[in-house]
Amino acid sequence: MRLMGIESVAPKPNTSRPRREHKVYPYLLRKLSITEPDQVWCSDITYIRLAHGFVYLTAVMDWASRYVLSWEVSVTMDDDFCVNALKSALRKHNSPEIFNTHQGSQYTGNAFTAALKERGIKISMDGKGRCMDNIFIERLWRSVKYEKIFLEEFETVTELIAGLKEYFEFYNFERPHQSFSGKTAAEVYWGEEVAKMAA
Repeated sequence: MRLMGIESVAPKPNTSRPRREHKVYPYLLRKLSITEPDQVWCSDITYIRLAHGFVYLTAVMDWASRYVLSWEVSVTMDDDFCVNALKSALRKHNSPEIFNTHQGSQYTGNAFTAALKERGIKISMDGKGRCMDNIFIERLWRSVKYEKIFLEEFETVTELIAGLKEYFEFYNFERPHQSFSGKTAAEVYWGEEVAKMAA
């Protein structure tokens, strides 16, 4: 099924449950030309099935370069791991102008939105049920799963984290992107010379 791209119709973990009391922000990226690193960042959550249940993966990605700025794994859907990934990205990189997410409670909660507001970052959220509004990080999940997760048997969270660390290094610094004429995400984000030194 994995090799053929076939998925079960059985229920999956819902990673984007909204909360009525949380503010939802408008989608700011429609018709916006995104051409520069740190212009727009995005984040999302996906689930990964292990032998004894699900774990959750979040990543923060630069939209223009597809560079993965940070990522975290959690065994719960509490917002801590999303906030930690955001703060890690902000510590290591320049702040973006806009940050885009879906409307899930991890992103609409005060801990996440306050961290963005403190930096003067504009908050953008996908329309309800519109996964295409955050298409590049959705594409990242497909790459992670088909190029790593589905090809190896991860028994524990520790094994998974080690495997993901290896994959994201490959994804950022070695994996060529067709949309960038074969350049890596790191080459587009940092520039070719800096990326070579960092690799």
